[in-house]
Amino acid sequence: MKSPKIKIVNDPVWGFIELDSDLHLEIIEHPYFQRLRRIKQLGLSSLVYPGANHTRFEHAIGTMHLVRSAIDVLKKKGIKITEEEEEGVMAALLLHDIGHGPFSHALEQSIVQGVSHEELSRVYMDELNREMNGRLSLAIDIFMNRYPKQFLHQMVSSQLDMDRLDFLKRDSFYSGVSEGVVSSERIIKMLHVQHDQLVVEVKGIYSVEKFLIARRLMYWQVYLHKTVLSAEHMMIKLLQRASDLAAAGVNVPAAGYLDLFLNQDIKADDFRSTDLAIRKRALHHFAYLDDADVLCSIKGWMHHPDRILSTLSRAIIDRKLFKIKLSKTPFPESKLVNFRELSAKKFGINIEDAAFFVIDGEITNSAYDEEAENIFILYKNGKLKDIKEASDINLEGLTKTVRKHFVCYPGEIITR
Repeated sequence: MKSPKIKIVNDPVWGFIELDSDLHLEIIEHPYFQRLRRIKQLGLSSLVYPGANHTRFEHAIGTMHLVRSAIDVLKKKGIKITEEEEEGVMAALLLHDIGHGPFSHALEQSIVQGVSHEELSRVYMDELNREMNGRLSLAIDIFMNRYPKQFLHQMVSSQLDMDRLDFLKRDSFYSGVSEGVVSSERIIKMLHVQHDQLVVEVKGIYSVEKFLIARRLMYWQVYLHKTVLSAEHMMIKLLQRASDLAAAGVNVPAAGYLDLFLNQDIKADDFRSTDLAIRKRALHHFAYLDDADVLCSIKGWMHHPDRILSTLSRAIIDRKLFKIKLSKTPFPESKLVNFRELSAKKFGINIEDAAFFVIDGEITNSAYDEEAENIFILYKNGKLKDIKEASDINLEGLTKTVRKHFVCYPGEIITR
């Protein structure tokens, strides 16, 4: 009898992770998955937190490790999970982020407009399933919440899934922001299943409270950090300018596979095409598009004759980021117009193009969505309570969606 091939990953967050499934190893070794090594988990956050250079690759493997731990816990508590289901849910977590583009969320809709990373993930899963002769069908059913055991899907996608348990602790570790540290292992030990729902035993209630608080703090301190917001929106505007110029027939040389997307050789509909050759071409080229292509292109654009493109490119590369102001209310249009006028004068551009230098928008933060699948606490008498009702601290602030408005602008336009 052939012994299973076993590999060990030494993960700085979870320690040694064992890979012993041929299917999982085949997924990991595939070029589509290997590409995640070249996609930063936190986009441009390393411009604020220098250590935040970890990738989607290690995050995906971390989520797979956590779900294996969760399954072991549930099996010991009498929950029936077959070997096929275990392999399927682990594969679903391995693949849950496979559709992410360069710099993760930062550039979503900037390179391939009209298609989300969730949709791209599903298309990649279908293509991999075709290549693997249907061996990912169960994983896809679990991912899409089509499988009868709903609690398996909840481990992949819910308000207390393995994705969040990994990225909060991992992002906290690499950014050095200790407020994001959560007791992931403790929460997993307290997991149970009741009425086909993933629940947490009452002994784990304080760990869940800490998880929700940590999630809120990490969003303000890392994911929605104002300097990170400025950098991300500058890069979005930069790619928009490059795309506009290319569409107008201006030569905008781009590195690697970015050129195909910049010049609209590949469009969103190509990923949905019923023509296998067109769809495979789009998937193949997107699979080799990564952070390096974007950064190399931006370095080249620093010397482009277009003033807007070169100015934004140099600002990103040299980390001369725009100032940013936050407000609880929208900024008056008069203030935005003033900033545009000052930018137009400073950079010698027209008032319409000044919109590339004055960027406004809004951000939201909600740690716990009451309208989504609830986090239920399981009591010893078998009763379930929503975490908000079960907690003896006021979680009202964590359930409200906090909205903030922002405006980014070149610091040099404001003279003191």
